[in-house]
Amino acid sequence: MTEFLDLESQDGVRMPWNVIPGTKQDALNAVVPVSAVYTPIKHFPSMPVLNYAPLRCRTCRSILNPFCIVDFAAKIWICPFCFQRNHFPPHYASISDESLPAELFPQYTTVEYSSDSSSGATSAVPPVFLFVVDTCIIEEEIGFLRSALAQAVELLPENSLVGLITFGTFVHVHELGFTAVPKTYVFKGSKDVTKDQLLEQMSFFVKKPRPAVGVVAGARDGLSTDSISRFLVPASECEFTINSVLEELQKDPWAVPADQRATRSTSTALSIAASLLGACVPGSAARIMAFIGGPATEGPAPIVSKQLSEPIRSHKDLDKDSVPHYHKCVKFYDGLSKQLVHQGHVLDLFACALDQVIAYFSKVGIAELKTAVERTGGLVVLAESFGHSVFKDSLKRVFQSGDYDLGLSSNGIFEINCSKDLKVQGIIGPCASLEKKGPLCSDVVIGQGGTSAWKMCGLDKSTSLCLFFDVVRKESPDAAMQSASNQFYFQFLTYYQNSSGQMRLRVTTLSRRWVAGPESIQDLIAGFDQEAAAIVMARQVSFKMETEAEFDPIRWLDKALINLCSRFGEFQKDTPSSFSLSPRLSIFPQFMFHFRRSQFVQVFNNSPDETAYFRMILNRENVANSVVMVQPSLISYSFHSGPEPALLDVAAIAADKMLLLDSFFTVVIFHGSTIAQWRKAGYHNEPEHQAFAHLLQAPHDDADLIMKERFPVPRLVICDQHGSQARFLLAKLNPSATYNTENYQPGGDIIFTDDVSFEVFLDHLQRLVVQ
Repeated sequence: MTEFLDLESQDGVRMPWNVIPGTKQDALNAVVPVSAVYTPIKHFPSMPVLNYAPLRCRTCRSILNPFCIVDFAAKIWICPFCFQRNHFPPHYASISDESLPAELFPQYTTVEYSSDSSSGATSAVPPVFLFVVDTCIIEEEIGFLRSALAQAVELLPENSLVGLITFGTFVHVHELGFTAVPKTYVFKGSKDVTKDQLLEQMSFFVKKPRPAVGVVAGARDGLSTDSISRFLVPASECEFTINSVLEELQKDPWAVPADQRATRSTSTALSIAASLLGACVPGSAARIMAFIGGPATEGPAPIVSKQLSEPIRSHKDLDKDSVPHYHKCVKFYDGLSKQLVHQGHVLDLFACALDQVIAYFSKVGIAELKTAVERTGGLVVLAESFGHSVFKDSLKRVFQSGDYDLGLSSNGIFEINCSKDLKVQGIIGPCASLEKKGPLCSDVVIGQGGTSAWKMCGLDKSTSLCLFFDVVRKESPDAAMQSASNQFYFQFLTYYQNSSGQMRLRVTTLSRRWVAGPESIQDLIAGFDQEAAAIVMARQVSFKMETEAEFDPIRWLDKALINLCSRFGEFQKDTPSSFSLSPRLSIFPQFMFHFRRSQFVQVFNNSPDETAYFRMILNRENVANSVVMVQPSLISYSFHSGPEPALLDVAAIAADKMLLLDSFFTVVIFHGSTIAQWRKAGYHNEPEHQAFAHLLQAPHDDADLIMKERFPVPRLVICDQHGSQARFLLAKLNPSATYNTENYQPGGDIIFTDDVSFEVFLDHLQRLVVQ
């Protein structure tokens, strides 16, 4: 596994197959798709930043890279993608074997070009943050939200522009540039407002007449800077004004009958926010940051009606297609996502639901908003309350600078080039298709496909895309050809605007060997990355569950696992005990076992919003973080040894041990029953029991390290054996000891479940494989 981590630390890429099946049939037989998980702007301390324009192939437009063949005498380079011979321009005249430009160094397979470093130029428009705040929440929550937003305003970059919209029954657009008295423009929440109506009603053309033709878009096209600065004000100038507005922020004043929900016009507010940014600052690094505390009941896209007698949608309702508003909502937010992608703007969602006591946790409409947030590359945070540390700490992290900053970037365009025997099926991840058709596009589409270029309005240091490829070569080549040209090449280009406003171009070029024929199995196994394969399968299954009506994820996963093991495992027919897997594949069935039990597949007891939230995070995180979501890590602490990894099994629980579980969304510190009794007796406060105090503190220190680096900040659960909160740990453990097994360990624990254990799962797998 370490060689795959080394490759990731050099290029930000993990591939399930690092030796690629060479023909279409070989790729189908390999079960796990030919794919890559790529983090476009991952931070590399040693990556060179080049202050000149990249050199491109005149045929396929790929960029000069270490895999090009260079003729130093003739000053010619041959493109590895299309084999075009290109002449070096005059300023490359001095290159030789001893004097290479950085982009030809073998170790620099990832480089970055800075088009404006020499001039020091940055984006003309500074970053823009438009806060869209829900006021249909209880007074206590308003207080929490008020203090969190005031803190966020203090952390904003000084040159950034800030705007504020609040909404409930009506939508209020605050004119922060008017400092004499608070001034707002009010729109009816039940009416959809077009961009032209918005500009007219907000008096944008009082001083400067509207242009007779063309689209109104920013100061260059029809708007005066004075009219824009009424609603989007520099953070350094408006801190007092915005804090005054926040201090006076009140719960929506309109009375709510006892048998009805609050009138919440979320869709109207987001539509107005998108139109306002589209008119004022198109193409800039702008983010709509929506803070929502419940389901929309008013406007063009209500999630549920106002009547409490109508229950909010569940997974069962969605499966039966019996949700009256769902398709209308999805269509509306699909249109909003297209508008935001066209403008280059991001929608971030901070959802805090308070309905947990009534039924499901989270009823804010994340399932419907998913396309708009995901296609614009927005951040999403789901918490129980605006006073919860998950929300407060996550919001702080967005604006934090230093070691743990997110590295928020914007205006990204991602392009792929690859060898002619490969085609691109699509991407699953936070991006939107630019519909750039061409010979690289496969007929088979997965995720955002049918294109070789994608828009990434928002991206950060950990944003990761899952790319799927199609091997198009039909016949197995002869041995001579296989030895002569046995490499597939990939080039990933990411244009983006970094947090300083500079435009950058990140270029990653990869080469992977391909093999074909029946004798290639050992080569394929040697290059198999189990973690990357598990995450590619997880993203693919999550996508299929959302897009295919009758899809059965358990059946599909089991079938794929059986096919993979029967192709790459060693066994004698009809003898289960003879079955064995190479160490390169041996953990993959374990990943699949835990994935089958995870919240991505088992949606029971989760609302559609929670499921959508979990899948959105899975689709944007790198392999290491995604593996923790699928198969959480477990560390054991005891007097007998230092912290050590433990099996994710109920057998890991012991009365004299502490456990630290990291499942990405939740971090659990678990005390065995004896440890819990000693803690309650206060032994850790006595000088003679300092060793016990250190033992109690150790998992807290490790949990703090995990939480500092992660976004969204996970929920911390501290619990004792046999306590109610212990369910957060027990739900993730392999149930090797249940209420109907006899192998109970004194001081240990059992799980009350009818789920099969990993041992039983593996036994069934072996029997099916050898048939």
